[in-house]
Amino acid sequence: MQKMTGRSGQPGLAFMPGIKILNEKNYDFPPVNQAMDEPNGLIAVGGDLSPERLKYAYQAGIFPWFEEGQPILWWSPDPRCVLYPDELHVSKSLGKTLRKQPYKITFDQCFDQLVNSCSRSRKNSQGTWITQDIKLAYSHLHQLGIAHSVEAWSGEELVGGLYGIAMGSVFFGESMFSSKTDASKIALYHLIQKLKALSFTLIDCQVYNPHLESLGAKSIPRPVFVEHLNLQIKDRSKSNWK
Repeated sequence: MQKMTGRSGQPGLAFMPGIKILNEKNYDFPPVNQAMDEPNGLIAVGGDLSPERLKYAYQAGIFPWFEEGQPILWWSPDPRCVLYPDELHVSKSLGKTLRKQPYKITFDQCFDQLVNSCSRSRKNSQGTWITQDIKLAYSHLHQLGIAHSVEAWSGEELVGGLYGIAMGSVFFGESMFSSKTDASKIALYHLIQKLKALSFTLIDCQVYNPHLESLGAKSIPRPVFVEHLNLQIKDRSKSNWK
């Protein structure tokens, strides 16, 4: 459920001649087939993180990713890493842990705390892309009923979980963290049970990594992903989430 790794190597603006520059009034993202090949998926720069722009972006298969001190960078990589709910791989060891029920799982109980925990996790390993602006933007989406969190608790301690965006029957995973064994995997397992019950059809994992593959994620061509969004998101203001 993570964005791209190696974030410290993000490009600066000088190398991007011809890239679409957005302003606060310009919501028109280029077609995703115009995204750059190198770096993979970069499609626009600038704009803001208003709820309406974020909803437009996600429905089009675009997401923000940038580090502190950079302009907002918008991405639509090809291929796209996704996880179909019915294809979650539960290893023998994870299945054994699930049967023990070591953690209490909740939904939307402490969204901001969960995002902060993901931010601290990323700082320790992959950079600082969950900036204060990102935190505020997704907190606003949560207040609007669009962004959601899954929390894993050991007693009163938050020990793992994930957050993302629900639109139509698609869940867009943003980030996950774990401070105890398998806590984020168990949160993902419970998320998928909920998504299946609500007839969600796809989890967007954004970019491939081996950890996601071990859970059953796969890469699909960007046109296939975008076609799925067009079919499954009819109204940006609504989702199957209940």
